[in-house]
Amino acid sequence: MTHTPDEWAQMVSLAFGVWGTCSVFYFLLVDADRQDFDPRPALETGRLAPAWQVAVNAGHDLNRAIATSQRAAHKAAARARRIPRDTAITAAALLSLTIPTGGNR
Repeated sequence: MTHTPDEWAQMVSLAFGVWGTCSVFYFLLVDADRQDFDPRPALETGRLAPAWQVAVNAGHDLNRAIATSQRAAHKAAARARRIPRDTAITAAALLSLTIPTGGNR
């Protein structure tokens, strides 16, 4: 049975994906010491301060976006609740204009 070029491409893609996934752990742990994974020197020297500030700012932006979307959804729901009332008022006004008023009433 011969294989199509699509099947060959899928197999090559799968092979590269598996190799890359397995090699991540190898390259992380080859010649590694416990001190390599200790974040305290980077924190003490202040090298991580910009990254920390970016993470804090991103968190604040996310909170602001969530609050804004919740506020917008609340306003949309309030407008949706007013639609039937406004429709009823408009219909009553139009009906009052079309009801004939006689002089003998």
